[in-house]
Amino acid sequence: MRDEALAAVAAAGDLEALREVKVAHSGDRSPLALANREIGALPPHAKADAGKRVGQARGAVNKALAARQTELEAERDARVLVEEAVDVTLPYDRIPAGARHPITTLSERIEDVFVAMGYEVAEGPEVEAEWFNFDALNFPPDHPAREMQDTFFVQGAKGAKGQEGGESGVVLRTHTSPVQIRSMLDRKPPIYVICPGRTFRTDELDATHTPVFHQVELLAVDEGLTMADLKGTLDHMVRALFGEGMSTRLRPNFFPFTEPSAEMDMQCYVCRGASVGNPDRPCRTCSSEGWIELGGCGMVNPRVLIACGIDPEKYSGFAFGFGIERMLMFRHNVEDMRDMVEGDVRFTQPFGMEI
Repeated sequence: MRDEALAAVAAAGDLEALREVKVAHSGDRSPLALANREIGALPPHAKADAGKRVGQARGAVNKALAARQTELEAERDARVLVEEAVDVTLPYDRIPAGARHPITTLSERIEDVFVAMGYEVAEGPEVEAEWFNFDALNFPPDHPAREMQDTFFVQGAKGAKGQEGGESGVVLRTHTSPVQIRSMLDRKPPIYVICPGRTFRTDELDATHTPVFHQVELLAVDEGLTMADLKGTLDHMVRALFGEGMSTRLRPNFFPFTEPSAEMDMQCYVCRGASVGNPDRPCRTCSSEGWIELGGCGMVNPRVLIACGIDPEKYSGFAFGFGIERMLMFRHNVEDMRDMVEGDVRFTQPFGMEI
């Protein structure tokens, strides 16, 4: 029985065949196992010798099984290394990997900055009523922005100076500020929202302008808010997006929906101001001025709060907004805005699939 088992083990050509040999010659119904059971029926003086011989036979078979299994596993591993080898110098995929559009990626990164501060992302329609887009934001009826030279009117709606057509009062929103108005109408203070989205203006498509672009605006309405809160928020935003050590400054300006109003500049992220008055270190990014204009901001005009049913004696607020395309041009040295809208994959692929 032992010799038959050892011969069968030696003849097993693979692990599957060895498993069958193990069952046949070492399992519960194998001849050696049955012989081991019969030892109990022998006379007492014969049990010791029989047990020794059967035990030695079973031990030899188990040792041979283990040795043969080690050999076959080594052969299998060596064969797998050859048969399943991968040539890492070949292209990993015949289909090129795609990429997210950088406008989408940057918009979500900006949202993440403010959501981490406790702000809520608010959205609104792109086809907007003229009241939300202009009137509630303190634009007077004769404001130049209402003219068809600046605004896309829907259904032939006439502008402030009486262009021909109907008076639908519907426009393609020229900024995301109408979302701020809707947020103040839908919510009770305190209100902290960020409003990203697509906007439309009658600009020609060139290296620095596009008729369809993206904005992100922020609105905070609460008791006791001041310009100091606005400045601190702006500083945190530019540090989160451009790195530590960045700072901002405010220059007086005018916007109908904020009072006081300011233009926000951020420190040049390339030269950090070192190019100012230094002809040996010119900076193309900021034209050696040390600052880059980013967008407009200010304290919410009390007339806007009143239009939305908020008591300006109790609450104050601040807001700011900037173009995401402009931010993308700053962050990644994009020189021509047309590259962002023409759909050329050679522009988007370097930005990858950041999620």
